[in-house]
Amino acid sequence: MTEIDQIETLTLDIPTIRGHVLSMATMRTQTAVLVKVKFSDGSEGIGEGTTIGGLSYGPESPEGIQSAIETYIAPALLGRNGDDVNGAIQLIDKLVKGNRIAKTAVEIALWDGLGKRLGVPVSQLFGGAVHERLPVAWTLASGNSETDITEAQEMIETRRHNIFKLKIGKRSVREDVAHVARIKEAVGDTASVRVDVNTAWSLQEARWGLKGLQEAGCELVEQPVPARYRSAMTELAKGYEIAVMADEALNGPEDALEVASARAADVFAVKIGQSGGLKRASEVIAIGQAAGLGLYGGTMLETGLSTAAALQLFSTVEDLAWGTELFGPLLLTADILAEPIIYRDFCVEIPKGVGIGAALDPDKIEFFRRDGGRTMKAVAGE
Repeated sequence: MTEIDQIETLTLDIPTIRGHVLSMATMRTQTAVLVKVKFSDGSEGIGEGTTIGGLSYGPESPEGIQSAIETYIAPALLGRNGDDVNGAIQLIDKLVKGNRIAKTAVEIALWDGLGKRLGVPVSQLFGGAVHERLPVAWTLASGNSETDITEAQEMIETRRHNIFKLKIGKRSVREDVAHVARIKEAVGDTASVRVDVNTAWSLQEARWGLKGLQEAGCELVEQPVPARYRSAMTELAKGYEIAVMADEALNGPEDALEVASARAADVFAVKIGQSGGLKRASEVIAIGQAAGLGLYGGTMLETGLSTAAALQLFSTVEDLAWGTELFGPLLLTADILAEPIIYRDFCVEIPKGVGIGAALDPDKIEFFRRDGGRTMKAVAGE
């Protein structure tokens, strides 16, 4: 039996290429918690847990993610069968409530290790890839119309992105709609324009907002109202032709079932971290498919490591009608992978190789690590 022998965590702080403006915070640095799992046969697996904007976005912070792994998850896994990933998922779900991003980081490392030992990509463990590349959006989040237009036009000309999501919600609805309209008018039919409100609007504001966005040519609005306002999401999804996408409302398959049953969205933004790992994200996808909803590969603005893991899963999904948003590595000033993920021709390519298809650049890890890292090792007889 290949046992889980050692679990190491460390935190990276990587600056972003520009301020990334959300309704609740402006990001200038992304913090990622990395996990390395070493197995008794000498193999290793790597994983990542990343959130957005610290506790202003959700209930997990980088410090909390690392603490949950060290204090609760790692001790329960040491000495267990490393090939029994489903057993590990079930055990941790029983011992640790919530903490989905922390669970995701460890689970990615377990899948990565298993794929490497079997000599197959993680996509093979989820039925096999049906795509070699997927459409990828770029987020325009400077908050300045002219800056965003210039950025969008450059992306189109270089064939890097022709799907754009605008972060709105900090200003008045009228100002936000005008901002989106200016950008849509500038790019015209050469690009798809969508928005993410990050729960900032009331139902009344959302009614006016969706009407204005629809008239401006915007195709989709993501999580316009707080996640708990499910009936409001249902009203908005029924009341407008513009697609309404659930994001913060989706924290695992249980939420997905409730949102689908209430018809509280037209589209699911599936995030592996928010879902609680690749396994749970695959269940969210299955629920969306069964309900006839559109699917979108979402991001927590992860580094290339977790992005590679997400791509392994999304490559197995036959129809991602709304594409993906897995541009996280491009927002950072440096890539931590030895071989960065490839973005070209408006798509992101699925990483090749075994496991998640990613290896770390040790010099970049050393440069961006916050501290000396921490290690937990199994002791004989425990």
